[in-house]
Amino acid sequence: MTILKKCWIFVIGIITASILVAAPANAATNPFIDVTTKDTHYPAIVELYNKGIVEGTSSKTYEPYKQVTRQEAALFIANALKLDTVNVPNAKFTDVPKSSKYYGAIAALSYKGVISGYPDGTFRPTNTLTRSQIAKMITLAFELSISKNTVTPFKDVNSISDIPTRQYIQTLVDYKITTGTTPTTFSPYTALTRGQLATFLKRAIDATGGGDFEIIGIE
Repeated sequence: MTILKKCWIFVIGIITASILVAAPANAATNPFIDVTTKDTHYPAIVELYNKGIVEGTSSKTYEPYKQVTRQEAALFIANALKLDTVNVPNAKFTDVPKSSKYYGAIAALSYKGVISGYPDGTFRPTNTLTRSQIAKMITLAFELSISKNTVTPFKDVNSISDIPTRQYIQTLVDYKITTGTTPTTFSPYTALTRGQLATFLKRAIDATGGGDFEIIGIE
């Protein structure tokens, strides 16, 4: 082997090593086969998954269009707020045993005043949430300044008789956490999906100064 050829091999080796060292060690991953770049909620789902805030329904599926349950929402919100879910007072919901993976999150949010149960002492963890209900939860969880404006851009919200509900929804508008299902509708009584929750949480985190997410690379 000539000296020139040896030199070229040495140079190529150095370049290759440099590229390997420069490759991002914390590149974001997307393990979900049902979440693609064509999905509106893709950025939020991937970012929050890599931060340990949201999780899939299995190791390979997220099911972004599946209706989210009350216990799933509690877990994701508690994760987003980085709440202590171990040293928490007993929420005493009769249908949320301490053995449940959601117990700590539910208890923490109950103590924080973000969620409450029903008069019969239950939490009904597997029930679904509506979009208006999540508006209240996010407002309280992230301690947003509740809007004093009771008139929203949404026709289907302005017809709601409950003033606080309208204010919670307008609060999300003020913080740019929601733009509605259309420019003039919010669909307040429609069940919230797992994808929508991820987007709401991502925007809430960003709006309150906690948005330190950065996708360095997508696999």
